[in-house]
Amino acid sequence: MIKKIECRRIYLGLGSNTGNRRKNIIKATCLINRIKGVTVLKSSRIYKSEPWGYKDQKEFYNSVTCIKTGLKPMELLKQCQKIEKKMGKRKRFKWGPRIIDIDILTYKSQKTNSKILTIPHKYIIHRIFTVLPLFEIDKTIRINGQSIDYFAGMLQKAVPVKSRGAFFENMQKTSF
Repeated sequence: MIKKIECRRIYLGLGSNTGNRRKNIIKATCLINRIKGVTVLKSSRIYKSEPWGYKDQKEFYNSVTCIKTGLKPMELLKQCQKIEKKMGKRKRFKWGPRIIDIDILTYKSQKTNSKILTIPHKYIIHRIFTVLPLFEIDKTIRINGQSIDYFAGMLQKAVPVKSRGAFFENMQKTSF
């Protein structure tokens, strides 16, 4: 008997502050869409934000992508880490500069807390660059029992890089 795994909506946070930051976000989103068993449903606009944690570095570009998949959280994490490595991510130090960072922000209503993976992401509600893009693409999402608009109202520092409503459509046409 084949065991069917329920497909779930998952939110991923993407960030870049080296190289062509916008192109890095778009490329990572395309590569996520190419993971077997993963479908990108929607992506937020790209936001520019101040570095978080380690401040002495270039501003970040960030977005949130909603995906549907039957992959388990650890399988998805491994696939995201493969993309980061393929794009040239080198971890120099915590919260340091990076070409791409892909975080699993939420995995439907699942909660996980291990050394390797915490869901929902432990800093999700403290980072404007995750809250605003999440609010943009899903105004109904709840984090730890609170609506996303509650957190969005508390944090108002990140700004969109530029208005581009056709990001997802253009992303699908882009080849790397």
